Amino acid sequence: MNKPSMRIHVIGLGVSEQANLDASAQAALASLSEQDIVLGSPRQHDTIALYSHNAQGHDLPKLKQLASDFDTWQAQGAKQVVVLASGDPLYYGIGAWLMRTFSLDNLCFYPNVSSIQVACHRLGLSLQDVNVVSLHGRPLASLRRHLQSNKTLVLLTDQYSQPQHIAKECVQAGLDQSEIIVCEALGYAQEKIRVFAAEVLFVGEMVETEIEFDPLNVIVVKTSQQTSLYPSAVGIPDASFVTDKGDGKGMITKREVRLAILSYMNIEQGDTIWDIGAGCGGVSVELAYWHPHSQIIAIEHHPERLACLAANQDRFGVVQNLSIVAGRAPDVLVDLWSQHTAPNKVFIGGSDGELNALMTQVWDRLPNGGSLMVSAVTEDTKLQVMQFAQARQSADDATEQSLQVSIAKGERLAGQRLYRPSLPVTLFHFKKTENPIHKGTAE
Repeated sequence: MNKPSMRIHVIGLGVSEQANLDASAQAALASLSEQDIVLGSPRQHDTIALYSHNAQGHDLPKLKQLASDFDTWQAQGAKQVVVLASGDPLYYGIGAWLMRTFSLDNLCFYPNVSSIQVACHRLGLSLQDVNVVSLHGRPLASLRRHLQSNKTLVLLTDQYSQPQHIAKECVQAGLDQSEIIVCEALGYAQEKIRVFAAEVLFVGEMVETEIEFDPLNVIVVKTSQQTSLYPSAVGIPDASFVTDKGDGKGMITKREVRLAILSYMNIEQGDTIWDIGAGCGGVSVELAYWHPHSQIIAIEHHPERLACLAANQDRFGVVQNLSIVAGRAPDVLVDLWSQHTAPNKVFIGGSDGELNALMTQVWDRLPNGGSLMVSAVTEDTKLQVMQFAQARQSADDATEQSLQVSIAKGERLAGQRLYRPSLPVTLFHFKKTENPIHKGTAE
C-alpha cells in the first residue's frame, strides 16, 4: 500500500498521565483539520487532552481493519492521520506495521521515553544488560525459549501474560526461585512496584488467593541460578522431547546426529526451511528454537508423531516460527509451494519410500545457493542418495559434502562399563550452484 497524498504522524506519548510532547509533535497535532483523524485507545486520547486539535478522534481498530480505514478516510478528504503510540513506536510498537504497509515518505515518527526504559531506570538496570521480550499479542508459550538461568527479562504484557501466568511458566521451567518484579501504572499517580518470588505467585494462583495487578504493567523477571528445563546451548537432550516411544526414543533424530545437521545446514536469519518427514520434531524444533527469525515448516503424516511434534512445539515455545503441516510428501508439497514462501533450505529426514521423487522435486525448485540435506540409515536409501549425488556431479550443479555419524554410548552392565553402538547415519549435504551450461546464455 502506498498513498503519497496521505501524511501519517506517529506520536510516542511517553510514560505519564499527561503526554509530554516536544514542539514538533505538538505542531503536527495543531496542523490537523476537521477532516483529519487522530487514532488511539481511550487512555491515549486522554493523555493528549491538554493539546488542542481539530481532528476527529477514533479508537484504534484491529490492524486488518485499519488498512482499509486509511482508504476510507482518504476518500472522505483526510490528508493527515495521527497515530498515538507508546513511547517508542518502532520498538515492539505499531510503527513496524506502518512501515510494512506504507512508504517511509508518508510517515513521520515522534519517539518518546518508553515503558521499558522507565522500568529499567526505576530498578537501576542498564538496558543493554537485559533481554526485552514482547508477549503483547503473542502466545505466552513464546516466553519459554527465553527462560534460562541467570537472565534478566523485561516483558511487555497483555491480559494473557499477567504476573501469575509468568510465575507459572517460571515454576514449570524449574526456576521457581526466580524474582518477578511487577511495575504497575508507570508514570501515573497510582504507580506501584512490587517484588515476588515465582513460587509464591504460582502458589497464590493455585489456592485462588487473589493478588490484583494493574493491567498496565511491565514485568521484570530475574531468573534464578537453578537449572532450567529449557536449553541454553545447542543439542537438546533426547529425553527432553515427547516421542512416540517415550524417553527420547522413537522417531526422533538423536542428539549427536542432530548437532551435525544443525551445523551443516548453517541457518541464517530469514531462511525458510522445510523439514520433510519431521517425525516427533527433533530437528525442526531445535532449528526453530535457535533461529527465531527464520521460518521452519515441519511436514509429517503419521498421526502419533504429529501429536508428539505439536507437543514439542508447545513445550519449547516455538509457536511463532514453526509451522506444522500434516500430510504425506511428496503429494502435500504441491500445495505448499504455492501457499508458503518457497524454502531455500530443505532437510529430508524421512521419505516413506518416496526419496527419489522427493529429492528430484525439491532440487528442481530450490534457488541457486539453496541447500538440500538428506539423512540415510538403510543401504537402500544410501544407494538412492548416492545415485542422486552422481546425477548432481554429471549436471555440475551442486557442491556436495557427506559424512557418516557412528555413535556408541556408555552404559553399565553388571557393574561394568560398555559402549552400545547405534546404527550409523549417513548425512549428505548438497548446495545448489548455477549450471555452467546455462551461464552467460541470457542476452
